[in-house]
Amino acid sequence: MPTNTPPARVAPPSFLRLAGHPVRWRLLTELSRSDRRVGELCVRLELPQNLVSYHLGQLRAERVVSRRRSAADGRDSYYMLELDRCGELLAGAGSSLHPGLRLAAAPPNRLRPAARRRRTRVLFLCTGNSARSQIAEALTEQFRGDMVEARSAGSHPKPLHPNAVRVLAGRGIDIAARRSKHLDQFVGRRFDYVVSLCDRVREVCPEFPGHPDLIHWSIPDPAAEGEGDEATYPAFERTVEELATRIAFFLELIEHTTRQPAQEVR
Repeated sequence: MPTNTPPARVAPPSFLRLAGHPVRWRLLTELSRSDRRVGELCVRLELPQNLVSYHLGQLRAERVVSRRRSAADGRDSYYMLELDRCGELLAGAGSSLHPGLRLAAAPPNRLRPAARRRRTRVLFLCTGNSARSQIAEALTEQFRGDMVEARSAGSHPKPLHPNAVRVLAGRGIDIAARRSKHLDQFVGRRFDYVVSLCDRVREVCPEFPGHPDLIHWSIPDPAAEGEGDEATYPAFERTVEELATRIAFFLELIEHTTRQPAQEVR
């Protein structure tokens, strides 16, 4: 028989309370596009540093935002959004209201094919073009080479690192025959996105024609995390895992952006 018993009082999920604050939501929105320093966030939000730092601290406490010391200036740090963590918390928030509202993420390399006149052009940059940017280029091609034309370059090119070749070979990707390239080779070319993966190269990134979207991912150089190929191999594995996660979400952004005009025209 139906009863008139009122439902138990349940507090809203912590992520909803956390993200629901206007300043924190703006911070999450900014960091969803690019890693940023606290000074940049202050300028973009037009808020004082003490207030921005306080709310960044709240987000870090819930592990939805993390911080890394800048490789270009050790006195500064970059903040980044932990997209996987946000996805988990959002899924939990939905299911806490109703099981049917639990979110399910789409597999990163199985995005829906979209009709388009040309592939989206993306340039990945790091200092040596020996590891991070080469890995990013190869992963993007593996995930969605039909949708994205990926290229990579460096400000001070060095030979391809053997661990970059090894770690990608473990994923069935062969980059052994690729060569490192200087970013000057691409300065006159048009790209839709330019993604810097190194704090140092971000500081010297030239202007590209057509005003591409500039995105920064503050990713440490795996070759600098030890002496010798065997010692640094775990760092390369971590770099590949981080780049695979970031690129999967990045491809979702490209897919959404590309489809928007077609959805608006009826």
